[in-house]
Amino acid sequence: MRLLKDCSLAAVTAGFVAVLVGFTSSAVIVFQAARTLQASAAEIASWMLALGLGMGLTSIALSLRFRVPVLTAWSTPGAAMLITGAAGVSLPEATGAFLVSAGLITLAGFSGWFEKMMGRLPISIASGMLAGVLLRFGLDAFGAMTSQFALVFPMFCAYLLCRRLLPRYAIVVTLLLGIGIAGAQDELRLDGLQLELATPVFITPQFSWTALIGVALPLFIVTMASQNVPGVAVIRGSGYRVPISPLIGWTGAANLLLAPFGGFALNLAAITAAICMGREAHEDPDRRYVAAIAAGAFYVLIGIFGATVGALFLALPRELVLAIAGFALLGTIGSGLASALAQESEREPALLTFLVTASGISLASIGSAFWGLLAGLAALLVLRTTPTPLQRLRTPAKEAAAAVSERPPANDQERRSG
Repeated sequence: MRLLKDCSLAAVTAGFVAVLVGFTSSAVIVFQAARTLQASAAEIASWMLALGLGMGLTSIALSLRFRVPVLTAWSTPGAAMLITGAAGVSLPEATGAFLVSAGLITLAGFSGWFEKMMGRLPISIASGMLAGVLLRFGLDAFGAMTSQFALVFPMFCAYLLCRRLLPRYAIVVTLLLGIGIAGAQDELRLDGLQLELATPVFITPQFSWTALIGVALPLFIVTMASQNVPGVAVIRGSGYRVPISPLIGWTGAANLLLAPFGGFALNLAAITAAICMGREAHEDPDRRYVAAIAAGAFYVLIGIFGATVGALFLALPRELVLAIAGFALLGTIGSGLASALAQESEREPALLTFLVTASGISLASIGSAFWGLLAGLAALLVLRTTPTPLQRLRTPAKEAAAAVSERPPANDQERRSG
């Protein structure tokens, strides 16, 4: 069997590191999203089970099918959007929105519309919305120092030091240090922590316009623009040639099946996928797909023990969770702002998108992510199609000046004066 022949310790280790980095850097955000929707402990465990199985099985199946390291992940920006944009939305309504978003992802993938749709949505606008959604987490990380300076400040120092020396493990080391400090301060609530298998909990979906507009549409856009686009870029940048539409389509199909159990959004991974596609996984690029398969197996294990994962995060101090989430998202916030402001012609609409989204405004029970997107697109449309009064006043003067400069001198006197 080719898989056994291609298997190596380096590939399995790379898969484990990818899961460790991906899970520890964003699981707290997924956990917070579930809590925002008033999910019970059993429902949170079901979320982790659905997401773990979804990421694991799609990574294994797609990597085996194409013999390319294809790693999937949950949508971290999507989870962040749920925290800020799903206020007032019930868990059944959010589940209905998950189904709609998954259906759109499936359709966009299998139909081949993915590239076309993303080409119509300016990256600057999508990036501005992403940065606005995530800004709160960066602010909360430093706000947590007010109440727990002795816990959060050492974590921040460790994060900076590791970003310089061990960038791949910065979040892992920071999290372990935070847990160690919290334990020393006797702030870990470990009484109810025990090894427990997760049980799927079916949540009957409900559909409402509020959830569809305020949750489903932003979740779809954020997942496609902020997760699948970088995921495709990593695959192609690593030199692999694989049809993209089936990858997107099958992640969406898996999302459809798992949404009623808490699988809110699945997508192609980028950062963790790069670990599986690097030289650390194997010297031979054709054998690196084993790393993604190993990562998939580890994700399945994490999903099976989702109840224990949920109990673990309940045991952590709130400030620790806020800090690790904020530090983990600093790079994403920075990248979002850089992409949003990169093109001068789209800078103002992208900035409006960012500010409206970051404001947390909620109109007609619809979250700020949608209104930020709407504001940015409206500003882009106006600025591209309507000349400003100043432009209209200055245009004749510019034309006259150009005409004078281009007219050849009529006589010797003009030539000498020129």
